[in-house]
Amino acid sequence: MASFHAVEGPASLEGAQPPRLLDQVRARVRRLGLARRTEEAYVGWVRRFILANDKRHPADMGAAEIESFLTGLAVHGNVSASTQNQALSALLFLYKQVLGVELPWLDGISRARKPQRLPVVLTRAEVAALLGELAGTPWLMASLLYGSGLRLMECVRLRVKDVDFGQSELTVRQGKGGKDRRTMLPSTLIAPLQAQLDEARRIHQRDLDAGFGRVWLPDALARKYPRADAEWGWQYVFPASARSHDPRDGQERRHHLDESRLQRAVKQARLRAGLAKPATCHTLRHSFATHLLEDGYDLRTIQELLGHADVSTTQIYTHVLNRGGRGVVSPLDRG
Repeated sequence: MASFHAVEGPASLEGAQPPRLLDQVRARVRRLGLARRTEEAYVGWVRRFILANDKRHPADMGAAEIESFLTGLAVHGNVSASTQNQALSALLFLYKQVLGVELPWLDGISRARKPQRLPVVLTRAEVAALLGELAGTPWLMASLLYGSGLRLMECVRLRVKDVDFGQSELTVRQGKGGKDRRTMLPSTLIAPLQAQLDEARRIHQRDLDAGFGRVWLPDALARKYPRADAEWGWQYVFPASARSHDPRDGQERRHHLDESRLQRAVKQARLRAGLAKPATCHTLRHSFATHLLEDGYDLRTIQELLGHADVSTTQIYTHVLNRGGRGVVSPLDRG
């Protein structure tokens, strides 16, 4: 049996071996400008698909094998709906974008059902207690999650040029679904954020003096603006404490702060604050939306601030308003 690493297409007429399949997947992801995490996820699922089918080349398989693989994930692997959908997206990407094969609609897939759960939301007092247990950069980042409705990765990937102090707003680039949007910058965070930028500028200048100072840009932008990666405006607001080598091209750059640092800080702050709710970084975003609804802002406005493609996604927060029993007064309380 051929080894997995030897999974390749037929050799070219000149006799040179074509790129290995997983390298083709990586190259196509990068050419389309998709995120590095998407690349890692897609390559991982393609690898699992091949191994699950005795290392056969995907060009020799099709809808039947995909149906069997995805149904097995749902039935035997008991995976979540989002996990199964990610696997499906990876395989459709492989066939359409890499192999150039259009697959028929896969009606036979047994899809994992997505449970209908209400998001965890903190009260205003609980948010204050949580933030009160944080300090420094974790406090500022968590405050942006709650005060601006940012997702975790939107916060850590924030660039200097996307902070507008004059308009008191932040621009989120390439958010979920690849969409840009604007959201507010709370006035109480302007001074701390300016101090953070001062520190980031000092770090950037030290890197420049040492012959570095470049930051990662998406491939299309890097080609269009070949020198922009050293400009101040493209630097991360929350830079990492040390430079590292980019796994894609091996260049030494300063990346953004690792998101796990904020995740750990929020978890520890929750425990210190004695909060029973399983609050995470994303809980602060949920709380942002719910508290805006409590303040009387309309769903469409909140939808735009959150970057939801459909208002039906935003409507979930109408079910978690802090009104206790949907605003209904219990007969026990009427006496």
